[in-house]
Amino acid sequence: MKRLSLLLFVVLLSACGEKSASTEEPSADVPLTDTVESLLANPERRKELREQCRINRAKLGDELCNIVGVANTKAFLGDGEVPYTPPREKPTF
Repeated sequence: MKRLSLLLFVVLLSACGEKSASTEEPSADVPLTDTVESLLANPERRKELREQCRINRAKLGDELCNIVGVANTKAFLGDGEVPYTPPREKPTF
């Protein structure tokens, strides 16, 4: 029982230690210059950032990758202003 208590105490102390450098959040010193509108205007940059987000999202940061995702969605779906117009004739199957 004493050994179990000692082991639990050591595990508890090791869990309370400092974090290593690999688990710390990346610093976001660089301000975001890419906006949804700028990425919509520049599809090459959007594709490049999309690929980089797939490879290493932690390096670029969640905020930039979320902006890239919104830009891709808007590029694919458009602005959402187009109403649905059903065909005049019923489809035959």
